[in-house]
Amino acid sequence: MGSGKTTVGKALAPRLGLEFVDLDQQIEQRCGVDVSLIFEIEGEQGFRAREHAMLVELSKRQGMLLATGGGSVINPANRELLRATGLVVWLQTGVDQQLRRLARDQRRPLLRAPDRRERLEALAAERDPLYRTCAHRVVRSADISPARMALRAEKEIRQALSEVTPT
Repeated sequence: MGSGKTTVGKALAPRLGLEFVDLDQQIEQRCGVDVSLIFEIEGEQGFRAREHAMLVELSKRQGMLLATGGGSVINPANRELLRATGLVVWLQTGVDQQLRRLARDQRRPLLRAPDRRERLEALAAERDPLYRTCAHRVVRSADISPARMALRAEKEIRQALSEVTPT
């Protein structure tokens, strides 16, 4: 959350000749409502079931750069699917940076907590080990522009592809 997945993904996809797809936006289009309303009506468990179904559907497509939601990795089947069907890049972000980037954001259901720092730290403690096991590459999301982050991610992706593709 707040790592820049969507912003960086939109900048990066054309550089790689790929279509950009945001998993949460696909769910919203399918359901006709935003993620926060899905959370409100169905709870996190209902949303995660929808997320998994959409990920299964999208994983059959080629030629896209997919930005998943930050919690997609909670489901072991999602982690397995992501690793098996694509190159997974983790935009690693610290809590301080998340707090700055999400200071005005009121839409994220998991951020609705009395202490945002505490919530983000708890999510990081839960999810960071899962991101580590899922990611093929890690790009630190430092205090740089999305365009520079996209360049860093592109470098990592091209390097990873060159390691598996003979020249």
